Amino acid sequence: MSADYNQLLDATIQHLEGLKSRGVRHVAVTPETLRALASPVRPAAAVSFKAATPAVAPRTFSAPAPAAPMAKPIAAPVIAAKPEIAPVAFIPPPPVADKAAAFAALRERALACVKCPNLAAARQHVVFGVGNIDAQLMFVGEAPGADGDAQGEPFVGAAGQLLTKIIQATGLSRAEVYIANILKCRPDMPGQASGNRKPTPAEMETCIPYLHEQIDLIRPKVLVALGGTAVEGLLHKTGIMKLRGQWHEYRGIPLMPTYHPAYLLRYQAMAEKRRVWEDMLQVMEKLGMPISEKQRNFFTKA
Repeated sequence: MSADYNQLLDATIQHLEGLKSRGVRHVAVTPETLRALASPVRPAAAVSFKAATPAVAPRTFSAPAPAAPMAKPIAAPVIAAKPEIAPVAFIPPPPVADKAAAFAALRERALACVKCPNLAAARQHVVFGVGNIDAQLMFVGEAPGADGDAQGEPFVGAAGQLLTKIIQATGLSRAEVYIANILKCRPDMPGQASGNRKPTPAEMETCIPYLHEQIDLIRPKVLVALGGTAVEGLLHKTGIMKLRGQWHEYRGIPLMPTYHPAYLLRYQAMAEKRRVWEDMLQVMEKLGMPISEKQRNFFTKA
């Protein structure tokens, strides 16, 4: 193989490893590319690779010029146009033979994680997640708070109690859904005895592969992203005020952004509570759950 081919191969492998480290598990490859890869390598062959994110620019390899002089001038080499980036159609992974065992193994890996040394040093517990691993509905929050860090379970403080009430108002119990966070460790607060901070982009990127695997194993029918950080982590979008109440999609799963329960504790206006409940009514409809008149009229004036 030529040196150029080896360089392109090394760059492609590095790019794929980078995608894998960011949680990307499937990359679209055109049939033409597969046929080209299956063919013997020739110096003049040009290989086109299409990925979900910008990949290494394709190169055109030219055959060596003949030793004898040519009668006509050598035409300038034609540089192939950069192919358009093809969107990736997410293909769900096949169901595992033993979901419970796979989930337990994932949990053990997360509990032993020390990829963020500052968080590992400050935490009391890794807050992996809680609920039914066969749930049709999954909630994703931001990160553990002080109560979650102390108990090892997400949403157990005041915001968690409010989330439990919201779940119960739909007719479900907390045990029937699954609850997790973007971050499995509480963001450290050096020099402060209380308070919370938003996870950094680096912390989110490091930790979110665990959440990707949880979602792949659970395969919920609907995801609810609680707050701006959860939306940012799952959809790479910002602006919870304009995104909430509208259906989005996460890897083939309908996703509803809504306000974090902590927001409702700070701003207890009836209108804000009504907006969150309207989002949950849409979730119930998507799941095919029965909705009573009483449920439809929550937080409305008589």
